[in-house]
Amino acid sequence: MHNNDITLRTPLRFLESENQDILKEGGFGAILARAGVGKTAFLIQIALDYLLMNRNVLYISLNDPVEKVCLWYEEVYRNISKSWDKKQAKDQWDSLLPYRFIMTFKVEGFTIPILEERLNDLTEQGVFSPHVLVIDGYPFDEPDEKNLSNLKNLVKQRSLKAWFTVRTHRHKEPGPDGMPVSLLTVKDLFDVIIQLQPIGSETHVNILKGATQTEGVPELLLDPATLMVKNKS
Repeated sequence: MHNNDITLRTPLRFLESENQDILKEGGFGAILARAGVGKTAFLIQIALDYLLMNRNVLYISLNDPVEKVCLWYEEVYRNISKSWDKKQAKDQWDSLLPYRFIMTFKVEGFTIPILEERLNDLTEQGVFSPHVLVIDGYPFDEPDEKNLSNLKNLVKQRSLKAWFTVRTHRHKEPGPDGMPVSLLTVKDLFDVIIQLQPIGSETHVNILKGATQTEGVPELLLDPATLMVKNKS
C-alpha cells in the first residue's frame, strides 16, 4: 500500500493543482461551518493528507482533550481505509503516527507567546519540528486582528502553514461578498477559505477564497454518514 493510494481521497487532492499544495508556507487556511456540520472531520482529513506526504503536523485543540482528538483521527482514518486489507491499513497507520503531535490548550490559556514557547521546547529538545499547524477551536466570534497578525508572523518566521476551524452562525447574515461575519475583519490574513454549507440533505464544499477545484472533478460534498469528502454523483 503506497501513500498515493489514499491521498486521492483526501481534500487537498481535490482542491490543489498537480503536485502543489493550495496553502503556501506562511499561509493561513480556514474551514468554515456551523456547529455539527463537520469542521473537525474535514480538518483532520487535511491533517491526514499532510501526514501522508510525510509532513509533520502539530494538531492544536482548544476544545477537546488529547484522547478525543486521537479518537477523531482513528475514526477518520478507519473510514478512509475501510476497504483495505487490515494489516496494510494498520501498517500504514503506524507509519503516519511519528509525523503527528497533538497539543491541547484551554481557550483562555492559548496565547502567541505561550505557543511560541511550546514550539521552541519541542524543536530545541528534538521532540518534534512541525511543518503544519492545525488549530481547532480558535475563537472567531470576536477575532483579535492583532493576535492573529502576530500568529501569522510566527507562522511565516518558522516557514509553517496553518489551518483553522471557524464556527459560523445560522442567524448571522454574511457580508456583501458572502464572507461570514466572523471573518470580515480578518479575512485578509487568510489565503484559503473553504466553507461547508448544508443545503437540504447535502453538505457542499464551497471555495470562498484562494483555491480552485481540480479540473474535471465534480462538485464536492461531505458524505452525511462518514463526513468524508466525496464527489457529487
